[in-house]
Amino acid sequence: MAFYEHVFIARPDISEAQVQTFIENYSKIIKDNGGKVTKNEYWGLKTLAYKIRKSRKAHYVLFNIDGPHSAIAEMENKQRYEDDIMRYMTIRVEELEEGPSAVVRAKTSGDDKYEKRGPRR
Repeated sequence: MAFYEHVFIARPDISEAQVQTFIENYSKIIKDNGGKVTKNEYWGLKTLAYKIRKSRKAHYVLFNIDGPHSAIAEMENKQRYEDDIMRYMTIRVEELEEGPSAVVRAKTSGDDKYEKRGPRR
């Protein structure tokens, strides 16, 4: 099977519980189509680089997926028609990253300078 990294961003006005529901639903879609989500990370409500649908912030979620392309296509099809999902992107990778992602490492070490100073004006 192939390895994928999938990131999606959700509207800022939904709750964290609703984002967790999306994570569970999309993980189930992957599992039902013969794949598995090896890691999922909720990065929190972060500032966007530019406005999307009049929003400056969004909920970010990362999935590491080991599965067939058909599972990815099914999940993306569901996200395409979901009003609360603003953007999504899937990248095929050679191997999945072990441990926390760079975003989580920066958050825990306090190196997330962009979040501290905010976007440039």
